[in-house]
Amino acid sequence: MTHSNSSKTQQSWLRHPQRLRFRKFLFQIHLWSGISLGLYIFFISITGSVLVYRNELYVLATPIPVISTSADSALNDEQLIEIVSLANPGYEVARMNRSGNPDRAVEIWLEREGSTRKRFFDPYNGKDVGSAARTGQMLVITLIDLHESFLVGPTGRKINGLGAIAVILIVLTGLVLWWPGIKRWRRSLKFQRGIGWKRQIWDIHSMLGIWSCLFILVFAFSGIYLCFPDFFHDLGDRLQPMTSENAGSRFVDKALYWLAFLHFGRINGIGLVCSGPGICDQSIKAIWALFGLAPAIMFATGSTMWWNRVLRRWLRRTPLK
Repeated sequence: MTHSNSSKTQQSWLRHPQRLRFRKFLFQIHLWSGISLGLYIFFISITGSVLVYRNELYVLATPIPVISTSADSALNDEQLIEIVSLANPGYEVARMNRSGNPDRAVEIWLEREGSTRKRFFDPYNGKDVGSAARTGQMLVITLIDLHESFLVGPTGRKINGLGAIAVILIVLTGLVLWWPGIKRWRRSLKFQRGIGWKRQIWDIHSMLGIWSCLFILVFAFSGIYLCFPDFFHDLGDRLQPMTSENAGSRFVDKALYWLAFLHFGRINGIGLVCSGPGICDQSIKAIWALFGLAPAIMFATGSTMWWNRVLRRWLRRTPLK
């Protein structure tokens, strides 16, 4: 293609994109990628939005027993570990979690030969007051595994990473298909009133895609990192080799750190006012959860458009045998 033809194509895309032939090709990629991966996208979207609140779900699923205040002072960590170890011969205390409330039970993880027991203990006398591995907590853990690896470990995580790459392809083709021309792009950002429901479905699909595309790209790209961390770490070492001078301060390490934080909607890194629980943290989580639902909604609206334009017409033309 000559420079003149390339320039004309660019101008045509800016002003009259509907006239370009390659849009039909991109439309087919966008359509069939979305249809074939639709259920995957829907599932990841819903579970991802729910898991933005994974810590809150943990608390709800695992209520910590409240111990009646004792006249005696609470046991310190060493005393409690000694009592628990004597009551559970053969087990080693692997982890201890104390609540901010001194009258709440202490969660202790006990390990022996690869097996783990999670129990609650009285902070005043070390008495076992029940299991910390509640059914609700196990459901949350299972939901996390489903979202991350479909319960099949590293293989599922790799499949998830490939799915995230496909999501980026769908978003990018969707952006090209959405472009209505330089004279109409502002109008395309607004929801049109007084139109039929089929057109409303199209507006919801296209507008939601535009307003949420940056969030979805962040979700997908950070998801690729979480699925293939070794690749990103190796790439970071190539781009910025670690030396004694930059250890702990490399830009690539900070970038990957933030990439992981962004995936979960935790904008509470070092030095930010949004660290810890509070209105800022909860607002960010709410935004992440809402935009996390966007892919599921776009799958629903896209499938509806495909049904109306293609599948229903095909079924009408095809006689039943």
